[in-house]
Parts: sequence; structure tokens; C-alpha cells
Amino acid sequence: MSANASNEPQGMYSADDILDAEVYFAGGSGEEIGDVDDILFDEEMRITAIVIESGSVLGLGGREIVVDTDYFTLETETEADGDTEHRIMVEASQEEVEGFPAYNNEWWEQTKANARDAWQTTQEGAESAWQRTREALDIDDNG
Repeated sequence: MSANASNEPQGMYSADDILDAEVYFAGGSGEEIGDVDDILFDEEMRITAIVIESGSVLGLGGREIVVDTDYFTLETETEADGDTEHRIMVEASQEEVEGFPAYNNEWWEQTKANARDAWQTTQEGAESAWQRTREALDIDDNG
């Protein structure tokens, strides 16, 4: 077993282990932002964001904020007693984090509407591409 084995990816993670994991700024200050309060998935069960309940830093005081997967990484470490410790590292400045959306009903409804619109656009695009292909094949067959 190599010296870095404790930091290697596990391949599979338990949401239960990640919920309540502490969240820190990556690099820079390494200051704690808060804890993971929720994990958000898309239709294909891929994680799209986490919800962080902020601590007293940033003057957010307990506000729940949404952090897209583009902005965080998961660090896993096996401690001497064999327990696995997860930490979320956020790759964003304090100003960026302050600008992240609040996790509330308004955000949820807007996100669902955006997902429906994106799905509708994708479906329409696929149908028109299929129609163009059929028309092109018809021309070839009749030509």
C-alpha cells in the first residue's frame, strides 16, 4: 500500500458520509465556510450541486447556499483510527461565494423551470434533426 493510499479516490461514496461534511475555501485561507446540508441530483442521478449551511463566516450566518459541482472538490482522508473523513473544498473567492444563490423555494422553482425548458429545447432539437435526416434520405431515395 502506498503512502498516499489514504487520499486515493474510493470509487463510490455514501451520501450519508458527505452530508454534514465540513466545507472549506480551497487554497488561500482554508477558512471553514460551513457544512454540507444537502446534495442535489439531476434526472440521471448525477450530482449537480451541494447545499451548504454557512457558518458565521462571510456574514452569511446560517444561510443555505447552492454550490455547483464546478466550484467544489471532495477530499477523502483515512484517519489513524481507520475512520474516513470527507471535506469539501470550494474553489471560489469569498466574493464569489457571497454571490452564490440562496437555497430556497424561489431558487428551486426557477431551477426546475430551467431544466424543463432545457429538456423541451433538446427534445425539439432532436426532433428537427431527425426530420432533416429523414428529408435528406427521402431526397436521396427519390433522386
